[in-house]
Amino acid sequence: MTVSTTRSGTERIARAFARAREERRLAIVVYLTVGYPERAATAPLLRAALDGGADLIELGVPFSDPLADGATVQRASEVALRNGVTLADCIGEAETIVRERDVPVLLMGYANPFLRYRGGLADFAADAARADVAGIIVPDLPAEESAEFDAALGPEGLARIDLYAPTTPDARLARLVPSARGFVYCVSLTGVTGARRALTSDVGDLVARVRRHTDLPIAVGFGISAPEHVAALRGVADAVVVGSAALDTITAAPPRRRADALREFVSGLAAAGRA
Repeated sequence: MTVSTTRSGTERIARAFARAREERRLAIVVYLTVGYPERAATAPLLRAALDGGADLIELGVPFSDPLADGATVQRASEVALRNGVTLADCIGEAETIVRERDVPVLLMGYANPFLRYRGGLADFAADAARADVAGIIVPDLPAEESAEFDAALGPEGLARIDLYAPTTPDARLARLVPSARGFVYCVSLTGVTGARRALTSDVGDLVARVRRHTDLPIAVGFGISAPEHVAALRGVADAVVVGSAALDTITAAPPRRRADALREFVSGLAAAGRA
């Protein structure tokens, strides 16, 4: 089934968060690396995540040096690169699932693939907009150095989502957060991505500091891996981002059970996000 989509990326993001807010629950953002474990697996896994209750999707763009990512995402990226996945493939996967489900899809990747896209950033932004991509997250791009990206993304209605850590000073938050688009991504810890047993105690403080400067939704990611983590963030954040734990779930399941396992995992998180 093809769904007609006419909204900009930022509008699609806003609609997803508004729905979650109306239903008094946390929005669930699920990250999957495109082309992991196989190229053909991406679309079925995306459908499974959405069927389990995901509200937004992050599609990981494979890169050879994912410096912000832990072992799980690094391994998935290596496999995807061996499977020949490119940024153009990621745009294609985004287009497929958006046409089916009208869900916000963000591409999460490092600056180099975007900069080296055929024709450069302007062509990337145009192609992404045509595919109804909602925006991008670039962990190695400081907001202060993002002017070139913003000049290409802004006219196409694409959001560039910044990440802020517990160590981000208040002065930097005050300078940068007011210009954010889509939502603000708060990193729950200092370090790389990866499932953790417990959340750090300063997540609530970081979210509170960010809220002083924006009315946009706030998502918390890095280390979210269990329903109890999600439950602990009810009333604190507006969304949780789950990546490594979703990939670990896929990896641990027998091939024929991967989609089912992911659906059940995401369903458990979504249930924990309801008040």
